[in-house]
Amino acid sequence: MSEKPQSYSPLALAFLGDAEYGLMVRKMLLKSANRQAGDLHKMAVKYVCAPAQAKGAAAVMPILSEQETAAYKRGRNAHTSHTPKGATPAEYSAATGLEALFGALYLAGKLERLNELFAIMMEEENGI
Repeated sequence: MSEKPQSYSPLALAFLGDAEYGLMVRKMLLKSANRQAGDLHKMAVKYVCAPAQAKGAAAVMPILSEQETAAYKRGRNAHTSHTPKGATPAEYSAATGLEALFGALYLAGKLERLNELFAIMMEEENGI
């Protein structure tokens, strides 16, 4: 899939990026060990929440290209109607930015770059 991410709204990109990020987390957890589905879900929730995504965004920001930074900022600055209970508005904005970035990279067909950024985020999250 290779489309122009700029033709989509930042929240539409975040919608797609959220799904791609969630799938990447689930694949990572599944590869790590064969566990009960309920346990996998509990583990996944720790990675897909806004605070964890905001932390991941901070980890990759220094290595983003100008175009990637622009996609992140479009999502981060998009007006959302709510903030989840377990997140600050800043964390939620950063998480939305990260999801928009992931959506833009996915639409542009830059899967290798997606995997690279995801790996950096997981190293940061797991303290490797």
